[in-house]
Amino acid sequence: MTTTARLAGAWKTFGGVPAVHPTSIELRPGVVGLLGPNGAGKTTLLRLLSTALAPSGGRIEVTGLDVTASHANRVQARRRIGYCPQEVVYPRGMTAVSFLDYIAVLKEWKNAASRAAEVRRVLDLVHLGDRGAMKVSKLSGGQRRRLAIAQALIGRPDLLILDEPTTGLDPEQRASLRGLLSGLAGTVLTSTHQTEDVSAMCDRVLVIDDGAIRFDGTVPELIATAAGRVHLGPSACAGAVQTWKTGTGLVRSVGGQPAPDSCVVDPSVEDAYLLLRSAGRTRQGVT
Repeated sequence: MTTTARLAGAWKTFGGVPAVHPTSIELRPGVVGLLGPNGAGKTTLLRLLSTALAPSGGRIEVTGLDVTASHANRVQARRRIGYCPQEVVYPRGMTAVSFLDYIAVLKEWKNAASRAAEVRRVLDLVHLGDRGAMKVSKLSGGQRRRLAIAQALIGRPDLLILDEPTTGLDPEQRASLRGLLSGLAGTVLTSTHQTEDVSAMCDRVLVIDDGAIRFDGTVPELIATAAGRVHLGPSACAGAVQTWKTGTGLVRSVGGQPAPDSCVVDPSVEDAYLLLRSAGRTRQGVT
């Protein structure tokens, strides 16, 4: 399968403090979920791949172009990248259509008719076709988030990078976005705190913590790391990473010493992620 993007020992520091340690990964067509706590390096990694941020060292390739080699390569690669940052600033007074038209111009769509058709296409994809004439300032928070995703979809990018795309979306809108992303032909890299989004649509999962990739594999492979380590019973398991009372009245325990009256249950992506995080804290000597 064709490689869309590659990091070869790429790393980034800010003021001498590592944000992303030397990382080597390849991204191919499909949906890749990026999980990690706040401050783990998710946004920095996404910005490196989007070419919005230059690495401190190593090499980054996008669609076969070494974007660390020259400005010309970065410009050419950016034509094949769609990027939706966590925070989007909208020019004042613009409508949804005029904002997307502005972005399309920046992406060098010079033909007005083709540009208008593309704007209409991406608006329809995010179910904002009836909001095109509305000023962005009048849109709801969820609608503005969908508009941000729409601008990243302009031009059918080979690499679509989304930083927390489901923030502000209700459950129905999140489900719709999952359907959209899972049906795209290119490579989608999306960071999220929603583990259910990962289990619902991702072909591959990357878990990053303290600037380093701690897991790289499929959803079933991630879940398998927690097999036999999640229990349900009347009381919590001693030493569990996390416990909570479920709607059945029983307590779900992730990790720890199984209680005599508990039983093993199938783990989830969230369970596996919590256990990976716990292992990471142990490596760092944090209790």
